[in-house]
Amino acid sequence: MGAGRLFAVVGPSGVGKDTLMAQAKAHRPDLHLARRVITRPAEAGGEAFDSVAPAQFERMRAAGAFALSWRAHGLHYGIPAGIDAVLAGGRDVVFNGSRGVLADAAARYPGLRVIHVTACPQVLAQRLAGRGRESAAQIEARLARADYALPRGMDVTTIANDGALEGAVAAVLAALQPARR
Repeated sequence: MGAGRLFAVVGPSGVGKDTLMAQAKAHRPDLHLARRVITRPAEAGGEAFDSVAPAQFERMRAAGAFALSWRAHGLHYGIPAGIDAVLAGGRDVVFNGSRGVLADAAARYPGLRVIHVTACPQVLAQRLAGRGRESAAQIEARLARADYALPRGMDVTTIANDGALEGAVAAVLAALQPARR
């Protein structure tokens, strides 16, 4: 068995990255979804994540606890270093990433594949408002950052997630092929 493949799922806030990842896992139980460590309070809700205080995050980062880490939206995010053992064991790993970490991720993991999830601004605004974590001003700021370019030279599959969920799930599953046997 060869090494597993690493997939970064990126896209603007509210685009449905976590929903698509969960659906992919339901169809492909062999996938490993990396659980992020975030300096966001646990009661903020949303994705399943490990909440830590900023000082604890910095101690973890300094100790080598993260394969990847970055700062976005005033928070720190980390992908646990344990993904290296999962990849070495031949399992594919999927993580919810940020365009800001892609260059570092590609340098550390040369076979990195990117799944770029998009949706129209109206759908993003509805989803952001529906989750109830941001003020109207914060939603506007997130929407202003939603249209961005990814670093050049990446292996990117772009998937629109503003229609039927089943179509976007099928596109994610296709991007994750070929399935390992």
